[in-house]
Amino acid sequence: MSRPAAPATPPAPPRDPEAPWLSSYPKYVPRSLEVPPITLPQLLERSAERWPDRTAIIYYGRTWSYRALWEATGRAAAGFARAGLHPGDRLALYLPNCPPYVIAFFGALRAGLTVIQVSPLYIQQDLARVIHDAEPQAIVLLEIHYPQLAAVAREAPVRLHYVARLRDSYPFPTRLFVNSVLRRGGHPTEFPRAPGVHPFRELEQAGRPPEVAQDPARTVAVFQYTGGTTGKPKAAMLTHRNLVANALQCSAWFAIQPPGTGVVLASIPFFHVYGMTVAMTYPISVGATIVLQTRPDVPEILKLVRKYRPTEFPGVPALYQAINAHPETPKYDLRSIRVCVSGSAPLPLEVAQRFRALTGAHLIEGYGVTEASPVTHANPVDGESREGSIGLPLPETSQRIVDSATGTRVLPVGEVGELCVRGPQVMAGYFRQSEETENVLRDGWLLTGDIARLDPDGFAYIVDRKKDLIIVGGFNVYPREVEEVLYQHPAVQEAGVVGLPDRTLGEIVAAVVVKRPGADVTEQQLHDFVRDRIAHFKAPRRIEFRESLPRSAVQKVLRRVLKEELLRTPAAPAAGGPPAPGEPATAPAA
Repeated sequence: MSRPAAPATPPAPPRDPEAPWLSSYPKYVPRSLEVPPITLPQLLERSAERWPDRTAIIYYGRTWSYRALWEATGRAAAGFARAGLHPGDRLALYLPNCPPYVIAFFGALRAGLTVIQVSPLYIQQDLARVIHDAEPQAIVLLEIHYPQLAAVAREAPVRLHYVARLRDSYPFPTRLFVNSVLRRGGHPTEFPRAPGVHPFRELEQAGRPPEVAQDPARTVAVFQYTGGTTGKPKAAMLTHRNLVANALQCSAWFAIQPPGTGVVLASIPFFHVYGMTVAMTYPISVGATIVLQTRPDVPEILKLVRKYRPTEFPGVPALYQAINAHPETPKYDLRSIRVCVSGSAPLPLEVAQRFRALTGAHLIEGYGVTEASPVTHANPVDGESREGSIGLPLPETSQRIVDSATGTRVLPVGEVGELCVRGPQVMAGYFRQSEETENVLRDGWLLTGDIARLDPDGFAYIVDRKKDLIIVGGFNVYPREVEEVLYQHPAVQEAGVVGLPDRTLGEIVAAVVVKRPGADVTEQQLHDFVRDRIAHFKAPRRIEFRESLPRSAVQKVLRRVLKEELLRTPAAPAAGGPPAPGEPATAPAA
């Protein structure tokens, strides 16, 4: 694989017991990295100044140059300011991948607002929980998701609503055709006006963006929700410096072509911190063209690869496996893809090997946590990539293993303990959660909650995940939140939730339920009950009814025992399974 010429690399330093990985660093990656004191919008501005006419984003045939994208975000910033939003106010993005997401994201940041990331998979309880906690003054959402917001409006009010329609971002002929089809079908083509509700199109009107002074190191850019190690939702406060640093760290590690030449297929969602950084802010930092895909549909991915010839394709193991298994895949030439970074879940060896054979791409495994913006580790793109390892720390990132009991004693190479990281991408803390912040941030070190070991060359290996966490196709599911919904059903007396291995999604959610005396409920009814209240991918795909749950001496449900018992008695998944992770709750075709 060819790379742009790099400065001569100095001789490897002597092995440092605190940083043994420095001598293992790939030659093309700088060991140190200066993070300029700029905001995320300034990162976009720099690319717009350097490559004004280069295509920044492509959305189903419609394109925006870097100059046009920068101007659109300025108009959005002006619109937010005209509406009475002030620096420090919070704006929620309840959107899948689409141009309004990118424009609203950078427009809000240019206006000095903090962006609240809200998954479009969220419905009712998920949505209300985030709004209650973050208290946004405004929200940008799709027309098809407005009923979900309306359903929780009384208990979780938001003053300003900006409603976007995907068809408004389509090329002109396609937009006319879709509107014509909707009219013939009797569907409204204009969103009804109501107090505080505005079409997103209003933000496209000309206006001078406000001049907002922001300290990148202190100004919070994004609230990214995570369950952390407890499953209790909380917002990781990511500053402009955190996110700029991680974008530049990724550009140093992953970029395979000279700046201003790459093409990135953005199939993974921006509302997830992994997609936001690896598929949006990092590509923008190097002037890449981003091909937006609203939902990760495999047949559409194959067509987009054929048409736009992307060079990079970040994803999750479930997505690579879906491409491997699709019957149409062998009919397409996927050889334009040169680098794929897999994150959010462990990458099975057989999935990686099959995808590499199909594409010839370097598929490497990385690692990150929400609290670190999120990327902290990755295997080298060129050079040695160690199977089963999450790789080496990114530039300016330190790592160490500490004892799991106290989190204070640093362990030697080869011993197993909790992985800790330190670097400019580590969050400022959790929003209004000082105790939780103190539990994970100690003297600048972030305790990831993941159990790992280091080899003598500094490559890290995850031995076990955060306790009880289930990863469905790259998305985190915490058993506690699923159990809480199950307990709301009148027929449920007790419930225990665990994750079971699945070849396609990595894991699925499984539940063991004890019914109330005399109650009657079916697996399908419970599945639908959960699916109607929280994100679809969290709904149990397997449900078993029992007389009791295994408990410890202090009456705590033993999830480990539940999982072992379910693995010994395999059963067919429950009917009506959830959509693939990343798929909006309603198909956004129009």
